[in-house]
Amino acid sequence: MAIPVETFFLDPASLGTLQARIQQMIAGGILSGRFRRGEKLPSTRKLASHLGISRITVTLAYTELLANDYLAAKGRSGYFVSENAPEPPPSAAVPSRGDTVDWTRAIGQRFTGGSTPVKPQDWASFRYPFIYGQADPTLFDHANWRLCALQALGARDFTALTTDYYDQDDPKLVEFIARHTLPRRGIVARPSEILVTLGAQNALWLTAQVLLTQRRLAAIEDPCYHALRDILTQSRCRLAPVAVDADGLPPDAIPDGTDVIFTTPSHQCPTSATMPMARRTALLDRARDLDAIIVEDDYEFEMSYLSPPSPALKSLDGEGRVIYVGSFSKSLFPGLRLGYLVGSEAFIREARALRASVLRHPPGHIQRTAAYFLSLGHYDAQIRRMARTLAERRRVLEDAIQSQGLTIAGRGTFGGSSIWMRAPDGVDTGQVALDLRGAGVLIEPGAPFFADPVPAAPFYRLAYSSIPAARIGEGVRLVAKALQNATRH
Repeated sequence: MAIPVETFFLDPASLGTLQARIQQMIAGGILSGRFRRGEKLPSTRKLASHLGISRITVTLAYTELLANDYLAAKGRSGYFVSENAPEPPPSAAVPSRGDTVDWTRAIGQRFTGGSTPVKPQDWASFRYPFIYGQADPTLFDHANWRLCALQALGARDFTALTTDYYDQDDPKLVEFIARHTLPRRGIVARPSEILVTLGAQNALWLTAQVLLTQRRLAAIEDPCYHALRDILTQSRCRLAPVAVDADGLPPDAIPDGTDVIFTTPSHQCPTSATMPMARRTALLDRARDLDAIIVEDDYEFEMSYLSPPSPALKSLDGEGRVIYVGSFSKSLFPGLRLGYLVGSEAFIREARALRASVLRHPPGHIQRTAAYFLSLGHYDAQIRRMARTLAERRRVLEDAIQSQGLTIAGRGTFGGSSIWMRAPDGVDTGQVALDLRGAGVLIEPGAPFFADPVPAAPFYRLAYSSIPAARIGEGVRLVAKALQNATRH
């Protein structure tokens, strides 16, 4: 690869002759890692013209760098960074230019320090990744996704590819969501009541920004999706964690004065509890009494392979009180970052305006690719394939858990892709998770899911969407061994 001449600048503060300064500039680029072995440098004529200096000066600098083995000359091809050039140290980075700003005073609002844990980027290198929310490449339909992407990039779809929709979305994707996805959850919605988002988390953020202020009270499940708690904390609203039970969020425990209720009724996160129909009706009644809005996160309804899922809370709503959050991340792949909001037009109008001020809309070619993949039947075929595989993995996992004498704290009635576990009292599963990494095992400790992390230490989550069935038994054995060791200590 050629290094663009535009990246070369002489530091006006550097000392020495022009020739020495050019040598320092190039050697510094190599030592910092900006210029890499085998990359081609600009010709002496082009660099001299760019810097406004004599060509002979550049030639002499290159000659000196050749002698020191920083550069190599290849016949008439030009000059390249030598294969024998010094390797930059692992910590090499762009040198600091200095920073005199007092950022503790300049930053008006902080977004760091939340409870959302950082998952290892190299999770796929672990032999036993009981990690939630990652895609299994063996289950994804690469071939048909590629064909749909090529179709979306074709001349016939040039408008969808290049148009700035401003605050609108690809009509083909919106139509599919309205006519095919939502009816499966018993929901009827017009296009004006649907907004495409960059995943469910973006949908939750938009919802929090539109509905909440510092004076309003939001009720959240405890434990709950940790990123939701971070979002609500950043919104500066008042928070009321409500402890869930075996049936999910108990309506009677929602405090008076609540303005917005966040819930995962079909598949509570992380306990996997499913809210019974009677409680769903009671929750709607409680919201009506409070004149509150309900935000229903239906993040994993496609993973209902054991039995058909219960109707969505939104499908039971006759007052427009429920805002529905859906996502394609779990059923396609998380990097797609496509989700959607469904709600009354007045709410969607404001959410659409907010989204437009931040990112306009999700990229048109991504929306159109997804629309083709969905409408051509590839999505349904993938869901069926995933359902068969996840059902088998769940069976193997449950057998392994039973054989190792581990304790299940919650599992989805209709399916899902994880099981909520309880360790013996006094065991810090955060430390157990760290210990297990050395054995190639990834588990998710429970503490980040709770508003108060102290009682959460005995819990952890085992997900099975990204681990082959053949490795589950040995992985669970290692988990059981680590828990036994932690109990002894």
